[in-house]
Amino acid sequence: MSSEGPNKLSRFGPYRHALKAISTRTGAPLPSLVLSFAVLHELTAIVPLVGVFYGARTLGIGERIVTAITEDDPNSALTKHSWIRENSKKWINEGEDWAGSVGRKYGFFGLDKGQSAGGDVDGKRHHHVLAGDVANAVCAYALTKVCLAMT
Repeated sequence: MSSEGPNKLSRFGPYRHALKAISTRTGAPLPSLVLSFAVLHELTAIVPLVGVFYGARTLGIGERIVTAITEDDPNSALTKHSWIRENSKKWINEGEDWAGSVGRKYGFFGLDKGQSAGGDVDGKRHHHVLAGDVANAVCAYALTKVCLAMT
């Protein structure tokens, strides 16, 4: 019997041929390609996320940025740029979900580990004021999405 169980074959089966073709074409062993991808992922997603989080926390700007994006102020500079405003609101919502999920799972951002989820009632999102580390995490998530969208 092979060392790979049926779950590994079914999960990675569709990618196996493509990965072997890339490995053959580049002359790089498959484990090296996987490791390179992991390092690049860390550099392009995780590191900026953590850096922006601590930057927003240090400067105390997370709450202000999140509030500026989520408020419907007609005098806001973002009002002129509807694409930016709408995508930023979407990323703030995604960030709020992400921060809540990670915060409750690991006890981060001032949330208690295992705390029940709040905010969605009857399928509708009930916005509340994001404060403290949750706002900083949401800000970091949204700004990282902005940076990745611009590349």
